[in-house]
Amino acid sequence: MQLFKKYRLLTVIGTAWLFDAMDVAMLSFIMPLIKKEWQLAPAQLGMVSAATSLGMVVGAIICGVLADRIGRKKVLIYTLALFSIGNLLLTITPNVGLFIAVRFLTGIGLGGELPVAATLVADSYQGTERSRMLVLADSFWAIGWIVASLLAFWVMPVIGWRLTVLITAVTILYTLLLRRHLPDTPVRTTKKPSWRVVWQPEYRRMTITMAALWFIVMLTYYGMFLWLPSLLVLRGFPIVHSFNYTLLMSLAQLPGYYLAAYLMGKMSRKVVLMIYLTGTILSALAFSFASSNGAVLMSGAWLSFFDLGAWGTLIALTPSLFPQAIRGTGMGTAQSIGRIGATIGPYMVGMLLQFKLPIPVIFSVFVVMLLIGIGILVFAVVDPELSPDEELAHELKG
Repeated sequence: MQLFKKYRLLTVIGTAWLFDAMDVAMLSFIMPLIKKEWQLAPAQLGMVSAATSLGMVVGAIICGVLADRIGRKKVLIYTLALFSIGNLLLTITPNVGLFIAVRFLTGIGLGGELPVAATLVADSYQGTERSRMLVLADSFWAIGWIVASLLAFWVMPVIGWRLTVLITAVTILYTLLLRRHLPDTPVRTTKKPSWRVVWQPEYRRMTITMAALWFIVMLTYYGMFLWLPSLLVLRGFPIVHSFNYTLLMSLAQLPGYYLAAYLMGKMSRKVVLMIYLTGTILSALAFSFASSNGAVLMSGAWLSFFDLGAWGTLIALTPSLFPQAIRGTGMGTAQSIGRIGATIGPYMVGMLLQFKLPIPVIFSVFVVMLLIGIGILVFAVVDPELSPDEELAHELKG
């Protein structure tokens, strides 16, 4: 019974992650269709993506603070409901202006759900089990991309993008399930607002350090993966538009997550993250010099394996570094600043391409950013593996 209860929570939270991934992935498949339908200029299409990212910046910080004030369960349900309502509205948008407005609203729900869900998982487990469950919960992101790929290639051509988006909007029904099966954890509020506490001297360095790591990881992830198809087409590899390529890139993420979950407890989260960031660097270099379909597929798969594994490890590390009373705010602040990197990354690649820089040079920028991330990890992050008694003291301290 205890085992069932443990994995039921993982499934409930992980499914919320899955829906978020479906939405983000679906947008990437929809954008070429609305570009043609509404005759959009590149700048307008960029605004569609930017609106979602901006909403996620706002949602992460606001919902993180609310999670520390009114509880994780309530906020998680609200974010999923907002996300679902946004997708319902998206199905009836008549023009790009309203589409952008709705995507901003949806982005608030998306950005808020991820840090709050991670906070709830962190509250519900301790030690190695907490780290492992956080990585496994994040692995549902890859499953969401796989489901979105299936919908985009097999369903969307038949029923159109609006009805396909309607399928993702049924998460409003899932929020009703959460009300019954999602536990909540007591909120230990602080005397001062939590958004002030995370910037006090005691926690400021930790907040800045984790925000910097999230900024680098998100900038490099979105910069590389949102531009991968376009970059490969420029190099004469139309294979990237195939279902097999998309499915392989998504499937390669899963063993990356699962290995990271296995390594939790075998070595420190800091070492695991260092391994994955190093693997991301090597894979990015190999990908930038790939000169055949086989090399593209192999290096791209390894890049997915390591980059998403690094993301999952960072998810496991971040909430554990903050006391329970400010955990939602700490996680939300770090991811909110990270989302700024997610917005900058794709635009940075576009600017570098305008200067006609070679693809290996563009990828070298990401390599430098990741090396800076490793430096921050080595010299600025302290990752104590706390015993239950020490962890309790750590929680009460906040």
